[in-house]
Amino acid sequence: MKVKEIMDNEFISVNMDQNLAETSIMMEKYKKFTTPVVDEKMRLIGWITSLDIARGFRDGLKTVQEIMHPKEDIVHVNENDPARMAVLKLSKHKVVSIPVLDDEGVVVGVVRTFDVVETLSQLYEVKVYKIFEAMNEELKGVSWDELMEASAIMTRRRTGKRIKPEEYEQRIRDSTFGEAIWATGGLEKFFVGLIAIGELVIARKVARARK
Repeated sequence: MKVKEIMDNEFISVNMDQNLAETSIMMEKYKKFTTPVVDEKMRLIGWITSLDIARGFRDGLKTVQEIMHPKEDIVHVNENDPARMAVLKLSKHKVVSIPVLDDEGVVVGVVRTFDVVETLSQLYEVKVYKIFEAMNEELKGVSWDELMEASAIMTRRRTGKRIKPEEYEQRIRDSTFGEAIWATGGLEKFFVGLIAIGELVIARKVARARK
């Protein structure tokens, strides 16, 4: 997933000569806490927040240029960067949003912490069987039934409880990714379990071929 797949396309922008009162009204109207400052070609030249505007009013300032953060101080990402880069930068710099640029320095979007949370929420609702379907496609030559058999075996080894492949399949059709993460004890353990299943199904496939 790339940054452009999670960014907000409906952002607002201002120019550096814009009046603070006008800017404040616009940001309030569109419910934006932050906004990029751009030139006539939509290239990033600055960044402001509602806190900057409040400070500007307090200090008697008049224009965006007087309160904006310069480009060199602004954390940003490219639209084709991996989405995780935006997440890491938001976390590292403890900001609520960052501008997204194209290769020409033009602002094409904004990534907000809300966008990240929304994307993760959608991911958590994905059914587990979708993940297994993707895994099955990558395991060339392995059938779905073989994958379910191996999954049932790994479940028995891990929990001590016997489960039929059909029961395991129904379980992953009913469960979401988020539920599976909680049930297995975390994201790392969930994927370690998937790797173990993959290794087992391949080992069983090889053993059958040698007979």
